[in-house]
Amino acid sequence: MSSRTDSAEVDLVVIGLGYVGLPLVREASRAGLRTVGLDLSERVVNGLSSGVSHVDDVSDDDVAAMLAAGFTATTDPAVLGRAAAIVICVPTPLSTEGGPDLTAVTAAGTMVASHLVRGTLVVLESTTYPGTTEEVLRPLLEKSGLTAGLDFNLAFSPERIDPGNPTYGVANTPKVVGGMTPDCTEAAAAFYGRFVHTVVRARGTHEAEMAKLLENTYRHVNIALVNEMAVFCQELGIDLWDSIALAATKPFGFQAFYPGPGVGGHCIPIDPNYLSYKVRTLGYPFRFVELAQEVNARMPSYVAQRAQDLLNGAGRSLNGSRVVLLGVTYKADIADQRESPARPLARKLLRKGARLAYHDPMVSDWMVDDEPVERITDLDEALSTADLAILVTDHRVYTPEVLTNERVALLLDTRGVLPRAAAGAAPATSGEPRGQLKLRPGIEVL
Repeated sequence: MSSRTDSAEVDLVVIGLGYVGLPLVREASRAGLRTVGLDLSERVVNGLSSGVSHVDDVSDDDVAAMLAAGFTATTDPAVLGRAAAIVICVPTPLSTEGGPDLTAVTAAGTMVASHLVRGTLVVLESTTYPGTTEEVLRPLLEKSGLTAGLDFNLAFSPERIDPGNPTYGVANTPKVVGGMTPDCTEAAAAFYGRFVHTVVRARGTHEAEMAKLLENTYRHVNIALVNEMAVFCQELGIDLWDSIALAATKPFGFQAFYPGPGVGGHCIPIDPNYLSYKVRTLGYPFRFVELAQEVNARMPSYVAQRAQDLLNGAGRSLNGSRVVLLGVTYKADIADQRESPARPLARKLLRKGARLAYHDPMVSDWMVDDEPVERITDLDEALSTADLAILVTDHRVYTPEVLTNERVALLLDTRGVLPRAAAGAAPATSGEPRGQLKLRPGIEVL
């Protein structure tokens, strides 16, 4: 089947201009592709058209450069009929049954089918369970009267966006592509090869879909492992952070994962459930994923209990104490709050009677169960007025010097900022003594 690359008016239309779609558009525009972004939100489209970004990793200057390169944003699906390639980057949240909610994917597929032209490449990037591309999206697209693999190319390529990562982006992160047929795979590889340095071909769509879930399940399970270890190491009086630093000196067979107040973002707390959902359709549970979910989901409760114990040790009650959360996003130095453990932690603290406030340079207002939480904009004030400060997100402003200042009455560091700073005092393999963590009373690490 011939490609439409030379004859189409538009090289690429990206459906969904969020944390996945917009960085993809930016990289394609940088490479000189004629690119259009299609989104249902008029607010998003109008903002981008006026040069304003709504995504952390894409700046207003990036959007200006994209517009100068010919990028346009629209809510009109008619543009799909003029595209050589269409990439679907819509959300796939969890449904009430625990599997992926494919409402946005099916809506996008139906919309594409209404405008699909022979020779077009259609790629799904939205994370989902293995089989979605061929079992759900393909029948919708073929309602156009065209046949996948014969009249148009169909492929899956898992998104690998890591918000806030200063080193790896769309262009220099290897891109996995799996087509419905070998020709579909080659068409997708040729397309992504125009703006991604390395393209990795999968055997098919199912393998590419599974690769994404494997990547995030691996992280999910290993984070759950260290989270559970953090709980019993506290009881045993063992410094788990030091143990992790020691294990990380091994040059093979070990990768460091760190405990925390829970897991956030779309990938780790959500994506492995898609695989668990698919496995349950075979008649048995995916025990590793379900256990990891259980362990990680209970971490906010554990942090709340540690907070209560820390206050009790100082002769205070959590009920009535002023507790300030430092950082409420799911990851350092970004504004993304998706699945942040700060919210379930806040619920636990409020139910125990805490007077709650937060400090976060990335978040101007924050709600818990539809109720606004007091924001303190001045970090010194946040620390000096708190009966207890809990470091939830390790934004760069929360340095060891800030956290250990005498104005901090009580502090619970759930992100290991203090032990990791101590461990980095000397190179891990230098043979010299590493920095020793010495905390004054009232400062604890998860």
